[in-house]
Amino acid sequence: MSTNEMVLGTGFAHRLTRFFIYGALLLMAAMYLFPLFVVVMTSLKSAEEIRTGTIIDLPSAPSLQSWYDAMFVACIGVSCNGLSKHFINSFTMVAPAVLLSTSIGALNGFALTQFRFRGDTLVFAFLLFGVFLPLQIVLIPLASILGKIGIANSIWALVLVHVIYGIPFTTLFFRNFFVTVPHEITSAAKMDGAGFLQIFFRIVLPISIPSFVVSIIWQFTNIWNDYLFATTYTSGDASPVTVGLYNMVASTTGVKAYNVDMAAVLLTALPTLIVYIFAGRYFIRGLVAGAVKG
Repeated sequence: MSTNEMVLGTGFAHRLTRFFIYGALLLMAAMYLFPLFVVVMTSLKSAEEIRTGTIIDLPSAPSLQSWYDAMFVACIGVSCNGLSKHFINSFTMVAPAVLLSTSIGALNGFALTQFRFRGDTLVFAFLLFGVFLPLQIVLIPLASILGKIGIANSIWALVLVHVIYGIPFTTLFFRNFFVTVPHEITSAAKMDGAGFLQIFFRIVLPISIPSFVVSIIWQFTNIWNDYLFATTYTSGDASPVTVGLYNMVASTTGVKAYNVDMAAVLLTALPTLIVYIFAGRYFIRGLVAGAVKG
């Protein structure tokens, strides 16, 4: 066999391998996205189209009426205001929980890496243990504590719970990033008379934006999508959107409006989708930024 024939044969085998790889990836992507396609198409159909057609039929007259009904009209229990109240609850819960857990995690991570003290490794080990702690273990003790301090069945109970549970994760993110910051920088600042907070806010904070992005995205998606804590510590109009969605879909009163249910699913998932669409690349960069050494 000549050299040219060998090169042609190798090139054909390489193209054939790529064809099968990309074909398999496209097939898996189609299988993964098909349920989303069905949800979107169903949410744009009328109730009559759903009863007379199939799930893969395209809507003859696409409409966002079911989206409006899911947000403002659909009945959840005795309330017929849709998910609007629950959306407000979720945003009220997410904003302070993300801000507090990220801020505390940043301070913890900085203290554990740039300022050595006796027992710092043990403190970090205990914080890291919280990352692996099953949620079910803390449900009853937390319920008792929330009742004793008088914030049970409220959004502020969920804020406190998510701040506490998020601190181990945010501390880990920031600790892995701050450990890459040279000690010479902070040592020089201390020699110039800068204190802990001055060094943190003026020197370390401006270069730790990638870790803040990672922490904010991680905390936002986990808190927004949480159902276990939400259904345990809140009920009725005090619950966030995940509980409201479940109660709407599980409702058996009247004729089942599948288009409204699908629209409610999409509305509930929309904030996290938007976050990952516009900030997903920064999430990966932030994770890589803290992976140089640790």
